[in-house]
Amino acid sequence: IKKEVEKLLDAGLIYPISDSLWVSPVHCEPKKGGFTVVENEENELIPTRLVTGWRVCIDYRKLNKATRKDPFPLLFIDQMLERLAGNEYYCFLDGFSRYFQIPIDPRDHEKTTFTCPYETFAYRRMPFGLCNAPDTFQRCMLAIFHDMVEKTMEVFMDDFSIFRNSFENYLSLLDKMLQRCEDTNLCLNWEKS
Repeated sequence: IKKEVEKLLDAGLIYPISDSLWVSPVHCEPKKGGFTVVENEENELIPTRLVTGWRVCIDYRKLNKATRKDPFPLLFIDQMLERLAGNEYYCFLDGFSRYFQIPIDPRDHEKTTFTCPYETFAYRRMPFGLCNAPDTFQRCMLAIFHDMVEKTMEVFMDDFSIFRNSFENYLSLLDKMLQRCEDTNLCLNWEKS
């Protein structure tokens, strides 16, 4: 836990806090990546997920129970796939550490307080585990790409797809989308794209 918390601290995502009414416990979960194939005891080949790192997980059940839920509608995958179908050119991009890209109002930092065996911290950026995090992130992405969604691109959480029938139009839209990311400081994960 200490190593992962130090990474968050070094990145400026969290800071030490000494007093908060909201304190949640922490634990780490393996962050799973791609697959590899390994042999089991019977010499059968079994696909196995690789652990690519660790994710700090905060038990925000107490905070989530007290939180007013945001009923923002998430998109339907089948409708998005319908809009993608029939296009000749596609690009699929992945957002980098999606929730950490959303700042938290400083007045609400203390609500994200979590405790470790050696110190207590609060988040400056939206952590994984808050009940409204998916809705908030989707709302932000739709605000950024409001004029492009459902026409030339789709956004589902941190997955972006751009589509067109003409290669020139496709490149132009990709450029527009990347410029919008740059203008709004939205980071993409080039390792997954």
